[in-house]
Amino acid sequence: MVTVPTLLLSCSFQPAPPPMSKFTGVCLQFVNLLDRDTFSKSDPICVLYTQAMGNREWREFGRTEVIDNTLNPDFVRKFILDYFFEERQNLRFDLYDVDSKSANLSKHDFLGQAHCTLGEIVGSLGSRLEKPLGGIPGKKCGTIIVKAEELNNCRESVMMQFCGNKLDKKDFFGKSDPFLVFYRSNEDGTFTICHKTEVVKNTLNPVWQAFKIPVRALCNGDYDRTIKIEVYDWDRDGSHDFIGEFSTSYRELSRGQSQFNVYEVVNPKKKGKKKKYLNSGTVTLLSFLVDTEVTFLDYIKGGTQINFTVAIDFTASNGNPAQPTSLHYMSPYQLNAYAMALKAVGEIIQDYDSDKMFPALGFGAKLPPDGRVSHEFALNGNPQNPYCAGIDGVMEAYYQSLKSVQLYGPTNFSPVINHVARYAASVKDGSQYFVLLIITDGVISDMAQTKESIVNASCLPMSIIIVGVGPAEFDAMVELDGDEVRISSRGRYAERDIVQFVPFRDYIDRTGNHILSMARLAKDVLAEIPDQFLSYMRTRGIKPSPAPPPYTPPGQPIQTQI
Repeated sequence: MVTVPTLLLSCSFQPAPPPMSKFTGVCLQFVNLLDRDTFSKSDPICVLYTQAMGNREWREFGRTEVIDNTLNPDFVRKFILDYFFEERQNLRFDLYDVDSKSANLSKHDFLGQAHCTLGEIVGSLGSRLEKPLGGIPGKKCGTIIVKAEELNNCRESVMMQFCGNKLDKKDFFGKSDPFLVFYRSNEDGTFTICHKTEVVKNTLNPVWQAFKIPVRALCNGDYDRTIKIEVYDWDRDGSHDFIGEFSTSYRELSRGQSQFNVYEVVNPKKKGKKKKYLNSGTVTLLSFLVDTEVTFLDYIKGGTQINFTVAIDFTASNGNPAQPTSLHYMSPYQLNAYAMALKAVGEIIQDYDSDKMFPALGFGAKLPPDGRVSHEFALNGNPQNPYCAGIDGVMEAYYQSLKSVQLYGPTNFSPVINHVARYAASVKDGSQYFVLLIITDGVISDMAQTKESIVNASCLPMSIIIVGVGPAEFDAMVELDGDEVRISSRGRYAERDIVQFVPFRDYIDRTGNHILSMARLAKDVLAEIPDQFLSYMRTRGIKPSPAPPPYTPPGQPIQTQI
């Protein structure tokens, strides 16, 4: 892993020498949006789409929160993107007026869109790009303001809780409904919103719920950077009443609950008009707790092993392996789709497995000598020890199996899923994580059993990658993926999303560049593994083991820094 220097971007951007990747926070603000609501203003949400390397397909990257009743939203949620100087990273921002709780964007009113590249934002003066929204002929859709700020490599989060005391009364028939808005100061002296608390109804002495925020979002890792907090009285129509404000810094807040963290809430207009004005109440920090976010690599450094298992479809729908039309055909000139998928994924995962021994299974074939159908057989012919030495060993066992078994059917996934799940169930301490790669050509036959197996496996340290090869329709596989709707079986929902499905045809390079095809496939199917891995560890409260000390050759003195 390359360690990237962390720099704060100033008004003039100096591109770093390639290759270089950085984390870039993209902040979004809109001005003068279309009003699609009859009796109130729009309730906007912004959706960010990106394009993969060499791929024109737009894929949803993320969504902001919804802000009610406004035509000038300043969104709290930021998008964190890797910035690559050597790539053209196309971005598309779509804006919608939310009309219901549906996640389906077609159910909401389209307000406009804007296209740009990440380099275009970063290269603009002050890394601030302002563009008109388009997408609706004959309409002025408003303006998008996009800011990019390179983030400090800060992995700390802080849990804070505040309370208010004797805040100004703003409501005629009752007390105030106060909430806090936090702003991070930027290099150019402007402020960017980074958090809103919930509203506490009808009180002048609110106690807000504790909240967790990354330190990089609060101050970009600069402990002395100004943090501005504004106090408002919530109003249903969105015209919230300003109570007052105060400023602090991360360093001041880090002192915790003390006399230093009791802040006077000041309304500058009142202070300018009234000589005897003191304040509009006080806000007190009740608690401040720092937590360091652990990453996938922290566990790998601590010794967690990734165990890789492959399961290959040997059903008759693949075609006769001796014929060039078969998906299993072994051409002397190039790898078939099964071999390419296996090699693409396996060669990356094998770096995280110390012994490089991988179980390789097949399903849907008749086995010698009696021709019995099996949905869980060892490719190397040894059911007691299905392990193969390295990815090359798996490839060799696959080729040998094609010569000895008879392709048959049906296409059953549950036996191989249960096979890996049995091993995963025996090691739940975080020392091992299991990844099963299933490569298949057709429609699944045991859908109900497979869904039950996935639901059962979702509480185990394992992930499942399914790669579809060939021209078949794979609609059923999308249901297993669980990205949009969490998979369930017999009324029981999967604890985590552990399945990633992709059709290989989406990654084949049209120019015949199979290396590029394999790189694209591996990049996509492995993308969810770190998050799935972390979701298991976090829900189980498993911390990474300490990294072992650096290796010292025999006879060399251990160097100690004084």
